[in-house]
Amino acid sequence: MYKSLPVWITGLSLLAAMPAGAQEKKELTFDQIFTRPVSITEPLPVVKGWANKDHYIESRNGQALSVDVKTGKTTSYTPPPATGATVSVKGNDVYVQYPDGTEVRVTSDDAVEKNPTLSPDEKYVAFTRNNNLFAVEVATKKEIQYTTDGSDVIYNGWASWVYYEEILGRPSRYRAFWWSPDSRKIAFMRFDDTKVPVFPIYSEVGQHGFLENTRYPKAGDTNPEVKLAVVPVTGGKITWADFNEKDDQYFGQPFWSPDGSALWAQWMPREQNNLIIYAIDPQTGAKKALYNEKQKTWIDWFADIYFLQGNKGFIVKSDISGWDHLYLHNMDGSLKQQLTTGNWRVREILLIDEKKQAVYFTARKEATTRFDLYKADLKGGQPQRLTFGEFSHDVKLSPGGDYFITTYSNLNTPPRMALLNEKGKVIRELGNARGANFDSYKLAPTELKTYTTRDGLTLPLTIIWPLNMEPGKKYPVLVSIYGGPDAGTVYDTWRGNLPSQWYAKEGLIQVAIDNRAAGHLGKAGMNYIHRQLGKYEIEDYMDAAKWLGTQPGVDASRMGITGGSFGGYMSCMALTYGASVFTHGLANFSVTDWQLYDSHYTERFMDLPKDNVEGYKVTSVLTHAKQYKGLLRIVHGTMDDNVHLQNTIQLVNLFQDLGKHFELMVYPGERHGWGGAKGAHSRNETYRFVYTNLLQKPLPRLFQGSN
Repeated sequence: MYKSLPVWITGLSLLAAMPAGAQEKKELTFDQIFTRPVSITEPLPVVKGWANKDHYIESRNGQALSVDVKTGKTTSYTPPPATGATVSVKGNDVYVQYPDGTEVRVTSDDAVEKNPTLSPDEKYVAFTRNNNLFAVEVATKKEIQYTTDGSDVIYNGWASWVYYEEILGRPSRYRAFWWSPDSRKIAFMRFDDTKVPVFPIYSEVGQHGFLENTRYPKAGDTNPEVKLAVVPVTGGKITWADFNEKDDQYFGQPFWSPDGSALWAQWMPREQNNLIIYAIDPQTGAKKALYNEKQKTWIDWFADIYFLQGNKGFIVKSDISGWDHLYLHNMDGSLKQQLTTGNWRVREILLIDEKKQAVYFTARKEATTRFDLYKADLKGGQPQRLTFGEFSHDVKLSPGGDYFITTYSNLNTPPRMALLNEKGKVIRELGNARGANFDSYKLAPTELKTYTTRDGLTLPLTIIWPLNMEPGKKYPVLVSIYGGPDAGTVYDTWRGNLPSQWYAKEGLIQVAIDNRAAGHLGKAGMNYIHRQLGKYEIEDYMDAAKWLGTQPGVDASRMGITGGSFGGYMSCMALTYGASVFTHGLANFSVTDWQLYDSHYTERFMDLPKDNVEGYKVTSVLTHAKQYKGLLRIVHGTMDDNVHLQNTIQLVNLFQDLGKHFELMVYPGERHGWGGAKGAHSRNETYRFVYTNLLQKPLPRLFQGSN
């Protein structure tokens, strides 16, 4: 599921509280916010990366410069000559481009080739065509066809929809094949969608319209049958991994061992509570379990496995303890050392330096709303914080880990940039976004606060207060949320967003809230929602909104909420399950019943519908429709292939049968979100809704020409 924010806004602004003398500053005008947006901050240096361990690359006036970390001296930077070829598809055929500018067409076929991928030695290009897997030898243009059974329901090297959306990810572009490091083998997945139900998506285009049919398994439906295979690059016998494709199971992205001697396959049962990494023998298909993790709730796939040199082991990031931490294993899978521990979360490994016996990583250790850079010993022990202050840091680490550049900020501090060494000592300040222009404007004050849930958990929220609050006056609230598992939006970092300043001028209190499953409490916090996805989350939002309603200047009778996708679901729940607290809602492309969403995502948190009847019932918006009051606007694209329009239609049907008043806006032909003219229309309609129902005044005429 998309981790998308509401259509009308890409993020709440976290803007600075005003110093003394702010009354003398200028307020931003409509034109400065919407028509000709003014920059309230100064640009920071544009750092493109590192030339080597002692020089970083900066772009100035279109020129690339190499900057010496010790002296700051700059010289013109010329990238090293490209050594690798690239590949592309033109006119349905595959072309290989070389650094010297030459180009070679390597296929000639009427059917389109998809996802062409060069072998590491650049001698072959693998691709799919008509749902079969092929390769072509670049030098001879000889094609090798590995599979022949591709059809409208059999895909070789091309992912079934639910794998593309939920497991391999949208960046895969449906590619489900992987070269071995030595270029001698290709691993691929074969999908059989024969028994996967077809979901029809209707288009109104033309005189008769048409149906777009997708093999889409909803919760409890039959999933695609999947087989994992390895084939020699030159063709011949396909070796199938030793799994039974009839088993109800999932395979995650596989990883080749560094020497290509084994394919490491991630496997889970349909319950998604047991992750096993198997080493697959490419010659026989035999499997050997190397890693076996079990949890009572669910387990997420590994996005990466970090191999040490010389088969000395591998590192994974696991949340089995309730918090994300790093674990060093021997190549046989046995645990060698837990590298980090505590009630905090590792975010990402940036570098493993075996010479220094160190791992560099980012984490949320000092505060759950901030990110820092740390260095830990591969032998264990307490990690060393390398970044500084009460800031959130975005880090570019040098190749050897000796230096790093951080862009840092917090709620009230516009971004700054600095160069530091690996001991965390600042070598040089590189830039400060807070300039004279920033200090000339009066900006709305923002606070990072916490609220307490009904069962005693402490969680964060941010509040952008109206620009010119008057004592004793009550102001409406608009809560902007997403709310999905591990998808928090409340961070102590700068997010300059001009439209929020207009709302602040108009007297709207703008709030972002994170619930217990948003990530601040680690996997331990997420485990609450198992088998009841949405219940604890909406109760947390209700608790936060109730607390807000007790604050000076807050009008609890105008408590609005908006979100998209999971956030749309939360908005629907807020006006039904939470109707005693929330009065207005904008719900965009919303799930309304988890039985209507896809199998892998839904069952990860909810289990199968037949095994969790009560859970599916209590988390369905439809169950609570009788409690609906206030005003909800439901918005959906008619051809949404992710969260189907079916979700909205079923809720609308029930509201009508119950005699409920609501608003509905559909966007013909649009998918899971929209831009262009429809996006402009959607934004203006959202402004109109907020003005009419929360601010309780007409939409200014200025908005009619602002898009």
